[in-house]
Amino acid sequence: MRCAMAVLLVLALAYVAPATARTVTDSAGRSVDIPADVTRVYAAGPPASILLYVLAPDRLTGWPRPPRSEERPYIAAPYRDLPATGRLTGRGDTANLEVVLRDRPDLIVDFGSVRDTYVSLADRVQAQTGIPYLLIDGRFEATPAALRLMGEVLGVEPRAEALARYVESLFAELDAGLAEIPVDDRPRVYFARGPDGLETGLKGSINTEIIELAGGRNVADPGDAAIRRGITDVSIEQVIVANPDTIITWDRNFYQSVWNDPLWSQIPALTEGRVWLSPTAPFGWIDRPPSLNRVIGLKWLSGVFFPERFAFDLAAETRHFYKLFYHVDLNDEDLDRLLQWSRGRPAN
Repeated sequence: MRCAMAVLLVLALAYVAPATARTVTDSAGRSVDIPADVTRVYAAGPPASILLYVLAPDRLTGWPRPPRSEERPYIAAPYRDLPATGRLTGRGDTANLEVVLRDRPDLIVDFGSVRDTYVSLADRVQAQTGIPYLLIDGRFEATPAALRLMGEVLGVEPRAEALARYVESLFAELDAGLAEIPVDDRPRVYFARGPDGLETGLKGSINTEIIELAGGRNVADPGDAAIRRGITDVSIEQVIVANPDTIITWDRNFYQSVWNDPLWSQIPALTEGRVWLSPTAPFGWIDRPPSLNRVIGLKWLSGVFFPERFAFDLAAETRHFYKLFYHVDLNDEDLDRLLQWSRGRPAN
């Protein structure tokens, strides 16, 4: 322990931060001094890495987790082989401050919750390393503001504005369409995570807000506003009682097995053939992680839930999004592979 602290102290003393030229107020209300030119940014977790990749991929020092082979075609070639940097926040944090200091970033960014726990971590890491650390609100509704804030920080305001307007236009389109649909006429949705489908997100959590924004009614609703929202395990009996007419999942094993599973067979979503598998490359369309990747997922879900009201060409919309946000031109083969399960139940 003493040795690790000594190494950290040596690295911190050796690190020379760029001259401070401006002060930014982050989403947690913290005033943070940052360099005039931010050229290297360490992503504290996967959501932040996507935010940075979308806005200015040349500033990203590395991926918290390297892209898997099936994800690589959907990431622009110059950035597929960025080093693995680990993560400071979230499940399975794998980085430490020695790694961060050796990376020599101008800035650390976390994108997600701005609760006190994350404020405390940001303040501690900033004090120990001398590297400015920004917290950016990752709630879906705050996406345009997050883009504009990071666009200002990175000096890419025109790109950030274009992306923010794309998101705002989608939000407005959904709000207008959903305003005419009574709540009782909206689908009852269960979000099945994992190979057995028995992990889900509670209503109001960052993992399921996309379902609710797209007009679905999340059946995993604890009712009590005081209950902390997040991921939870449930039983098949609880799913049966919840009686969903639509199931959304990102797990291919679950999707392929659930059709023939007698425990699930009487749930309306199965009897009506309304189980949908979301694409996951290069990032999940529902969560995994809950970042800007959810924007195309929101578009997709609106068509799944209300195909007559939100009719659009999924292939064309996907091509446009991947070019605009992910810097890639999808060829027909990659597009077909990405969307092959997203249009409904596969043929037997």
